[in-house]
Amino acid sequence: MPVDYVEKVYAGWLGKVIGVRHGGNVENWTYERLERTFGEITGYVHEFKNFAADDDTNGPMVFLRALEDYTHTRDITAEQMGKTLLNYAPDGHGFFWWGGYGNSTEHTAYLNLKNGIPAPRSGSIQQNGKTVAEQIGGQIFIDVWGLIAPGNPSLAAEYAEKMASVTHDGNGKYGGMFIAACIAAAFGETNMTAILEAGLSVIPEDCDYARMTRAVMAYHASQPGNWRDCYRFVFENYGYDRHPGVCHIIPNSAVIVLSLLYGEGDFSRSINICNMCGWDTDCNVANVGTIIGVRNGIAGIDESWRKPINDFLCCSTVIGALNIVDLPGCASYIARIGYKVAGEEASERWADVVEGTASRFHFEYPGSTHAFRLDSDADWQVTGTVRNTEEAAASGTRSLKVMFDRIVGGHGFRAYHQTYYRPDDFNDSRYDPSFSPVLYPGQTIEAKVMVPPGLGCKIQARLYVKDGNAGVRHYGAKSELSEGVWTRLSYDIPSMNGVCLEQAGIEFIPVESIMYTHHLIAYIDDFDFTGKPNYSIDFAQERLEVWNPLHVEVSQFTYLRGLWTLEDGELSGSFHGETAECYTGDLQWNDYAFEAEVVPQIGADHRIQFRVQGGLRSYAAGLAHDGRAVLYKNDDGEYRELASAPFAWQHGEVCKLAVVAVANRIELFADDKPILVYTDEEAPYLHGQVGFSNAGGSHTHYRRFGVRGL
Repeated sequence: MPVDYVEKVYAGWLGKVIGVRHGGNVENWTYERLERTFGEITGYVHEFKNFAADDDTNGPMVFLRALEDYTHTRDITAEQMGKTLLNYAPDGHGFFWWGGYGNSTEHTAYLNLKNGIPAPRSGSIQQNGKTVAEQIGGQIFIDVWGLIAPGNPSLAAEYAEKMASVTHDGNGKYGGMFIAACIAAAFGETNMTAILEAGLSVIPEDCDYARMTRAVMAYHASQPGNWRDCYRFVFENYGYDRHPGVCHIIPNSAVIVLSLLYGEGDFSRSINICNMCGWDTDCNVANVGTIIGVRNGIAGIDESWRKPINDFLCCSTVIGALNIVDLPGCASYIARIGYKVAGEEASERWADVVEGTASRFHFEYPGSTHAFRLDSDADWQVTGTVRNTEEAAASGTRSLKVMFDRIVGGHGFRAYHQTYYRPDDFNDSRYDPSFSPVLYPGQTIEAKVMVPPGLGCKIQARLYVKDGNAGVRHYGAKSELSEGVWTRLSYDIPSMNGVCLEQAGIEFIPVESIMYTHHLIAYIDDFDFTGKPNYSIDFAQERLEVWNPLHVEVSQFTYLRGLWTLEDGELSGSFHGETAECYTGDLQWNDYAFEAEVVPQIGADHRIQFRVQGGLRSYAAGLAHDGRAVLYKNDDGEYRELASAPFAWQHGEVCKLAVVAVANRIELFADDKPILVYTDEEAPYLHGQVGFSNAGGSHTHYRRFGVRGL
């Protein structure tokens, strides 16, 4: 493994996210339209409050989970990767483009998988035809397979081929193999021709993708001076008019090759050229960004690209806690799997970060901010910055430096991580994200803070969380900071009802009434969330998150399928056939008690969900048509009955259902009476979210629920 492997993974993934944002709002524009509007593109062409989810980043982070859920070895199969797609993608919304069977390649493959056609047949030419199979998606989701195989293009291509075959085939699959191999090669190779040759080495010499790549390379070799001339060559010989379908892989891949060659190894120049070429801009620029990001490392990415992103990534999977992530967390996850694949351990420098034993926010990646932001209750417009620094560290070598330009005594000046997002935090509803908080009552937050010597002002500090439902902050104990000394802060968040924790941070309070021109500098390190949840929600206090008329979510919940809304102060769920399911909480919750008040409306099957790991793996307990309480297990999307007991229930009457799950032992209660106990000895699910569901065309209401970690 390269000595700089971890940093280059971060740089590569950062390049990917930058590329998606750079091309996101001009997707499918032509070169002429871009040139007319922006002239020469030199930086981001649009500003965002926060950039919403995108299929180009949803796919890689989700599909990589196949190596965690099944096996990280080369024994992983395309069929298992197909199941990973079914498990984490919402059914028919969010995640990627649901353009219809035969129009959207991914939608076509998803429906194949869902209806029993396994991968790789699900994405094959034999099943779907050449046009559908050779659209662009085979390479836009593929970057992580290069990131986990540094210096090993053939291994990267092997993983990429299996994943791409879930949805694509032919040139659509070869593109994924090519891009993954180029990324893998870029860990140790700087010559762009050599990187491209590594990509060519893993695909058939006589395929259209290889012929196109060699033609663009040959054009560059003969005329290296002007990328626009090469673009005209690409447009005339490999344009959309020559390839069927909505977004064919060949024209867009030609733009990628062009940009890599004419970008001359410069990150900014490469992604700007790629964006100027038009077509599927976010996809193309993102692949270029990953390759050049890995090649050049973190130092090769200008701060102007990084600052607007602030290490934040929004996703739109079916697991809400996976939809609020920071780029260092992504890099550590990717690198952890990369080391497993290689059969090696991370260096001492990175071991804690890669293995997840370091604090959640450790700031060890150069330039990283973990999406921390600033806030204040001062009565003027407070300005300030957050930046990564080597000036001080409580552990490791880096920390976050917080600077407020102007402070006054008695006001709160805050640095925080946003733990929940709402529609107003975004400019649009791109790929329809929804969220569950990443922090809950009952848990503990802690951090280490320091003010530098010579600050000249007494400062107190305390941890806090903000309840977004009530707009109220809850605080831990205050500590007075000693200059030059790291102070550990800790706050045990009490059990709460009806809250949505949307911020966790540190509030700095100047003690003295000092001049407005005074500034505040502080260092933050080892910021962490630990512990188990202890909270309850009354749906009469919840709200609907309205993104647009076609995208309305119940606050704090994601859903797999069905109609989920709030009716008369109650959560309402229904569907016409298979299970309707919605979820909240954290994927890593293990032992807990979960209770809910269930009000059957119509139909014969009303459930609560627990240990939810996605659409294919969970437990459910509920009311069945024949006067029983039943425990189910969802195994690969098929619910089977584990145990049952007689229990009389009536439509319109409230029933309190509760489960206590400890290790593989499950207790079910109905109206506070024990109903059954079951020990799952067959591959039990030991962690996961909570949620609600029904089946068979039922309609169910839920009044409240509570979760208490055990």
